[in-house]
Amino acid sequence: MPKQKTDRGAAKRFKVTGSGRLRRRQAMRSHLLEKKTSTRTRRLGREQDVAPADVKAAKRLLGI
Repeated sequence: MPKQKTDRGAAKRFKVTGSGRLRRRQAMRSHLLEKKTSTRTRRLGREQDVAPADVKAAKRLLGI
């Protein structure tokens, strides 16, 4: 059976931690930032865990 190829779009969006968890960037931080509070934009800058319902699909895309 051939090797599973990594989905390159997913590889740019997800990061695997040392313990094997998946991390992702948050949306809504690319533009229209003037109207958003500094607290909100700072919070959106942090990485977040991928939702439990999406972990299986994300791992398949990454070839894990």
